[in-house]
Amino acid sequence: MGPFPGWHSVRVLGCFAWSACAATAVFLGGFVALSHAQQGGWRPERAVEFVVPTSPGGSIDGTIRLMQRILQNNRILDVPVVVVNKPGGGGALALRYLDQHVADAHYVMISTMSLMTNHILGRSKVTYSDYTPLAILFSEYMTLVVQPDSPLKTGRDIQQRLKADPRSLSIAVGTAIGATNHLNVALLAKSMGIDVKQLKTVVFQANADAQTALMGGHIDVSSLSAAAAVRAAQEGRLRILGITADKRGEGALADIPTWKEQGFDVVFSNTRLLLGAKGLSSAQAEYWDSIIERVVQSAEWKNDIQKNYAVLDYVGSKQSPQRMAGIHNQLKEALVDAGLAK
Repeated sequence: MGPFPGWHSVRVLGCFAWSACAATAVFLGGFVALSHAQQGGWRPERAVEFVVPTSPGGSIDGTIRLMQRILQNNRILDVPVVVVNKPGGGGALALRYLDQHVADAHYVMISTMSLMTNHILGRSKVTYSDYTPLAILFSEYMTLVVQPDSPLKTGRDIQQRLKADPRSLSIAVGTAIGATNHLNVALLAKSMGIDVKQLKTVVFQANADAQTALMGGHIDVSSLSAAAAVRAAQEGRLRILGITADKRGEGALADIPTWKEQGFDVVFSNTRLLLGAKGLSSAQAEYWDSIIERVVQSAEWKNDIQKNYAVLDYVGSKQSPQRMAGIHNQLKEALVDAGLAK
């Protein structure tokens, strides 16, 4: 006999109800786990390494360290983020390091367009398509600048001088022939109907040296990034003749005429790329899409882009290969025109 009539049935019903709840919990738990697997797919199991092809302290290094801070301060990643600098060989050492981690999404490298130009120029056997394109982070437009009292006022003035004598103007380019500053000049010269191979270009090891030479009157024109040009112009040290943007920008950039509005069809920008190792899966690429999107949408990232007069034209892993292919084609055409590639 039980404590009251029917207690056996109550106990049985209780066990049935508990079993049903447990089964439901197991089912829901499995569903949640399955949903998480479908949405996440891959997650880092240990520290993530951001690989930088330059020494600490440069602009590329600064970009990746900003990303590191945003990830850590906002707890976007639940694993440590380590910046690993691998300078040397024009990026070759960093790429070699990335090659040691095929199909491993714990390693991500920031790069510039030099990865493409080095391949086009025959200096490297690899290019962007040998890795996993993850993102285009941002771009910065290029300018031509002169002394404040220079008689050159517009792009037409430059064209007239160069048409009469391609070597009548000395043009400063930073770092190397075939680098971004030189490509800026090459693209503009082509749009003006000038053979870039005939120009009097003077190469400086650093952009700051080119500015100093220009301000000292040793050079007529210099190729500079928008950020460097705007800061120098605001201090009254230089005057900007034109910018390689498709249309006028905002703030300080609104005062700079584009080459297009001056009659020269030139749109060009120095782009920052993010690459994964060779052979990453779509799930690994999608994971980094979800992470980088949160970084570029943060106020700190946007403020830094604005402060440096860059353009937030972020695209993720699905659109990056097509965008990078377009950049590669533009670079190759410019380098062929400059007589540096075939």
